[in-house]
Amino acid sequence: MLVLRLLNVVAPAYFLCISLVTFVLQIFVFIPSMFRDPSTTPLFSPALLHGALFLFLSANALGNYVLVIQNSPEDLGKDFNLGKGALAGWKQVPWPLPGTHFCRLCARVTQRHDHHCFFTGNCIGSRNMRNFIMFCLYTSLACLDSLVAGMAYISATLSMSFADPLAFLTLLPRSISQFFSGALLSSEMFVILMLYLWLGIGLACAGFCCHQLLLILRGQTRYQVRKGMVVRARPWRDNLQEVFGKKWLLGLLIPVQNVESSYRRQKEK
Repeated sequence: MLVLRLLNVVAPAYFLCISLVTFVLQIFVFIPSMFRDPSTTPLFSPALLHGALFLFLSANALGNYVLVIQNSPEDLGKDFNLGKGALAGWKQVPWPLPGTHFCRLCARVTQRHDHHCFFTGNCIGSRNMRNFIMFCLYTSLACLDSLVAGMAYISATLSMSFADPLAFLTLLPRSISQFFSGALLSSEMFVILMLYLWLGIGLACAGFCCHQLLLILRGQTRYQVRKGMVVRARPWRDNLQEVFGKKWLLGLLIPVQNVESSYRRQKEK
């Protein structure tokens, strides 16, 4: 448990550091290098278009990241006035609503629990599921954008081509040997390492996003799949609307507040 609590603190700091490094590289290295192309017009230069795209992707990724934390699942234990002893033995408590789960890292009882995300430091449930999916989607797109911009920068700096797919696969071992021989600068080696980091993070976030969407279409959560729970079959359109709401198109363009949970609607009634 101590290791998990430490990871719950280190993982968000790691994500914020990677985001800061990516922002600095994009704004102060990649985008200025695109202005050096004399064949482009100032109004529609690749630097301005790429800068606008990167700011749009990063703003949505960070905005949904904040909303995931802000809309953390509500603690049902407080609503039912459960003390620490009841929370410790939450399995014996006769819950009025199904799908409740006690997270020992967050120390709270949540409804429709999906999983605990270490990179946000809190649980993912019905209140912040849509923001979590949007966070994964835009993080993967921002990593892809940074990967393409970084490859263009390395291609221009080292006068190499990535037309051959093997060029990227062999880039890291060749760069390491050139770096230790003194033929490669430290800044260039750092950008090359970031290329592979962006690739890994982008693929991981894309995989999380696709897997989560598949579970939503089935009306399941990751916790229910792990525990082998049987869920009531519903149309996939209803499952999507429960998570994304009626204003789903607005949520794709800008970070917006998530739809209210079914528990809160029942509570207000």
